[in-house]
Amino acid sequence: MRARPATSLLALTLASLTLGACTHATTASGPAANAHLPQVPTQLPRTAKPLHYRIEATPDAQNLRFSGKTSVDIEVLQATDAITLNAADLQFGTVSLSGPGGLRSPANVATNETAQTATFTFTEPLAPGRYTLDMLYTGRINTQAAGLFALDYPSAGGTKRALYTQFEAPDARRFFPGWDEPIYRAPYDLTVTVPANQTAVSNMPVAKREDLPDGLARVTFETTPSMSSYLLFLGMGEFDRITTQAGGTEIGVVTKKGDGEKGREALAGSARIVPYYNDYFGVPYPLPKLDNVAGPGSSQFFSAMENWGAIFTFENTLLVDPAITTDADRQRIFEVAAHEIAHQWFGNLVTMAWWGDLWLNEGFASWMATKSTDALNPQWEVLLARVGGREGAMRLDSVATTHPVVQDINTVEQASQAFDAISYEKGEAVITMLEDYVGADAWRAGVRDYISTYKYGNTVSDNLWGKVEKAAGKPITAIAHDFTLQPGVPLIRVESATCEGGATQVRLSQGEFTRDRMDKQPLRWRVPVIAATLGGREARQLVEGGSAAFTVPGCGPLLVNSGQAGYYRTLYTPAMLDQLTARYGGLEPIDQLGLLADTWSLGLAGYQPASEALDLIAAVPDNANPRVWSSVGNILSQIYGMYEGDAARQAQVARYASARLSSVLNRLGWEPRPNERETEAVLRSSLISILGSVGDPAVVAEANRRYAAGPLSGPLRSAILGVVAANLDAKGWEALRAQAKGEQNKLVRSQLYRLLGSAKDEALARRALDLALSGEPDATDSSQIIAAVAAGHPDLAFDFAVRNREKVESLVDVSSRSRFIAQLGGGSADPAMIAKIEDFASRYLTPESRRPADQAIVSIRDRLKVLESRLPDISRWLAARAG
Repeated sequence: MRARPATSLLALTLASLTLGACTHATTASGPAANAHLPQVPTQLPRTAKPLHYRIEATPDAQNLRFSGKTSVDIEVLQATDAITLNAADLQFGTVSLSGPGGLRSPANVATNETAQTATFTFTEPLAPGRYTLDMLYTGRINTQAAGLFALDYPSAGGTKRALYTQFEAPDARRFFPGWDEPIYRAPYDLTVTVPANQTAVSNMPVAKREDLPDGLARVTFETTPSMSSYLLFLGMGEFDRITTQAGGTEIGVVTKKGDGEKGREALAGSARIVPYYNDYFGVPYPLPKLDNVAGPGSSQFFSAMENWGAIFTFENTLLVDPAITTDADRQRIFEVAAHEIAHQWFGNLVTMAWWGDLWLNEGFASWMATKSTDALNPQWEVLLARVGGREGAMRLDSVATTHPVVQDINTVEQASQAFDAISYEKGEAVITMLEDYVGADAWRAGVRDYISTYKYGNTVSDNLWGKVEKAAGKPITAIAHDFTLQPGVPLIRVESATCEGGATQVRLSQGEFTRDRMDKQPLRWRVPVIAATLGGREARQLVEGGSAAFTVPGCGPLLVNSGQAGYYRTLYTPAMLDQLTARYGGLEPIDQLGLLADTWSLGLAGYQPASEALDLIAAVPDNANPRVWSSVGNILSQIYGMYEGDAARQAQVARYASARLSSVLNRLGWEPRPNERETEAVLRSSLISILGSVGDPAVVAEANRRYAAGPLSGPLRSAILGVVAANLDAKGWEALRAQAKGEQNKLVRSQLYRLLGSAKDEALARRALDLALSGEPDATDSSQIIAAVAAGHPDLAFDFAVRNREKVESLVDVSSRSRFIAQLGGGSADPAMIAKIEDFASRYLTPESRRPADQAIVSIRDRLKVLESRLPDISRWLAARAG
């Protein structure tokens, strides 16, 4: 979708994109701001644009159909005999156009399923000017999160159904015909006919509700601000709504009836977040209300969506149920809300002009969520989690299938695939680095200027860099370009560190960290580096042209990327790494996490022995930060998985993992302790899950004992059930299935069905796959079962999904289908899987949509290389230490 402009009329079109008649936009600078955009891709002719939408919808939830009418005021920008707009899965009835020349109907209405467009052709050209386009149509209510979709849930009176919309990236066109690209902002008037006993929720408050015959009601909402099509929202069902006031805004949480109080914690969190953002952005939240709407079910690809004024969030990431909600869940509920609320400014008030700049939305919202969560809940120590997020990005960014942060988007599938760790976690990491480089105050001043200048408008990344550069009085655009316009991970080699006169003379060189192209010519970055000797002051240096030499105060072991704000890997000489290992316990937790992550990844990639990370693990002190211990556990669990099929080696890893981690769990205990830190409560669950996954006898026995004593409740429920479910026999599996089938709590029901896919026993894994297609689980739970099977049996899950491709794809939202099946096989260690994925991609994916398949193949090749070349070193280390 990130194609070159279709016509030379682009500059004229962008300059004339207006807000329409929306009172909320009267102070906006969007029209003038949009004139700065040099080239905005499009898949539509630039001959007309929308000014104002009026949409009426009448859903038939029982039959999964709806009828609609859209009346849109448009401006024809140049003479044309056709109007082309986006439409998908819509069947048109009457279409008419009124304006200069009177009322006319198109001579031909043609839909293009592949392009997802509708074209209305007229017998005579339309002169430039304003018109009103009226369209009647019908459409489909989906059972996955795309367009207008249904979610079913159990209730005391039987199964009930609620409807919601999900339009990002390209699915508003499944609900109404229109200009479904971010640049086309317009106000919306939405009216919906609903059963009289149901509540309807949209972006704006209800303006009018009228009772109709036959037990129906017509609900009309207030006019929205000028906004992009993907931000429109509709929800309808038997709902509760709880509210509070904060920052001058009515804040609400909407749930299915009876669950309102489960949203109380999310409501309180949102009421803290909105005032924080009002202050940070310098622009108050602009809508009269902000709801967060809880939907029963789940998606393989997202947890929440930032619809303006009506965030949609799946229940498992919004509601607190004391029976099953963990301490980590509570933190996630807050962080996800913080992410989506950040979008109300960064994404909604100011919107990227095209999907290639998606990271402007997602990377910034991820960064802002971490920042606000840390400010409002410092006890959670969420800044430490940035290292883990950075690692997720680097895993994708260090192989041939990576892509720049600012992406080349040309198709609907590519837009969907853009929502990955590069956009989110690398985006956050780059912003973290740049904020540190210019200073927090200058960064915020630049962001405030950006929001104020471009509100109700569209932007590209350079608009943000320009504002920050102006505020900081310090050039950052070139650095930002290096990290966003080219892919990859810089590698900073510490060539030497020599003590002279009480200071350390440091020489660095810059290469590129890669896991699959060790002989490639490294790219060049301007890299902001922070270095310090242990216990000394920091020194800052911009590495340019591939090398740098500078002085660091003090002498002693040298730590590069002190504070871990940089997006790069650091490679020390063996002697330097030995010095840091010896002093590992004295590092700050953030640097313990960063050094361990770098050392482990560099070892797996072959830059140094993989066992160097195990030396660091052996040096972790008993009183290490809980997040450090979680990282240690995750690495040991990963090593355990590498020895799949080698029972003796796995037993060796399990013994070492138990020796390293059991004492920590024993100190924490299985029950909460008075006044314990919340991070310790999270660690308790993590250690139970990790030790259970490697078969620690004491943990497995205790989990089974507690399960047998049931019923389980409380924050450890998920961890205990996970251990039990992985080790079920056939009788236990059927008992868990019966429990899932009869469960009335939708949150619990979904969790139990997912767990049925986690059994280690292959026969039970096959049974779980058959269950996924049986129709017994709720529609959005079935793909979760298949994914759970793939985590332990990737080859089995992939082969099953290919055999049943059409059925499996019906369980996944339409714009994400190119991802799901190919990635099921990505965890395989069988070389034959590479050919299977290649065959699948060649048969069912287009060249533009096969990136997930290529990523799965790269993952398998990398895993095979690790098993062949890195595992022997780990085996020797374990033989010497674990016996």
